[in-house]
Amino acid sequence: MNQNEFEDANQRMWDELAPVHYKSYGLDRLRRGETLLEDIQLAEVGEVRGKSLLHLQCHIGSDTLSWALRGAEVVGVDFSGQSIEFARRLADELKLKAEFVHSNIYDIEKHLNRQFDIVYTSQGVLCWLKDIKEWARLIARYLKPGGLFYIMESHPIQNVFNNIKSGPLEIIYPYFHREQPTKWDDNKPDYSDSTFIYNKPSYEWIWTLSDIVNSLISAGLIIESLNEYDKAFDQIFPDMVRDSDGWWYYPDYRGKLPLIFTLRAIKK
Repeated sequence: MNQNEFEDANQRMWDELAPVHYKSYGLDRLRRGETLLEDIQLAEVGEVRGKSLLHLQCHIGSDTLSWALRGAEVVGVDFSGQSIEFARRLADELKLKAEFVHSNIYDIEKHLNRQFDIVYTSQGVLCWLKDIKEWARLIARYLKPGGLFYIMESHPIQNVFNNIKSGPLEIIYPYFHREQPTKWDDNKPDYSDSTFIYNKPSYEWIWTLSDIVNSLISAGLIIESLNEYDKAFDQIFPDMVRDSDGWWYYPDYRGKLPLIFTLRAIKK
């Protein structure tokens, strides 16, 4: 398979996951007018009211519309046509103004020709990218001068460990980038709906923290902050438990192992 075929397989997966996540993403909170964004994101991004915001890899638009609830003028982009359809349905239901564009991130210039105050992406997105330098170039291209890029994402170090076996963490996967993606066909339950199992392979690319940071620097962005946290969005490892705020953590490694990171960068 070539890189485009890997992407096509992943797109089919996200098309199938879209209706599953529409039911399992806790959208009733949005329907009550509550944001689905984490407090960390809200504090680190700051005020968005009246600002234009481009959300890359937006999936079903739940975070995109959370920013709209806070007053941002939002555009969401995703390569899954089904995800975009559900995002539009959700925007209509919530009566929120939002634009959703169906496009592979690398084809976005064919569909969108303006710049934004903020470019945002978050939570489980980088592993689906085949070219991190082109990703960074597109972020810079879509930012206005002085504009903000922000990401909250899984920390790359978590990818090296056996995520099926209980007990002490065991390194079994490489940390460093390889051109060929890792094939996943272990039929694990979905992270959002444990009753759903996707039984076809998906493919993920590995990007180190230095790959991510250096790609943004090479694209001309200025890194303002890089923060690491010892908690995760979902249950990555069997022995993780959930705290009262909804974060997952590993009791034996609390304060010892980063599980997510956030990054702010500014366009010159």
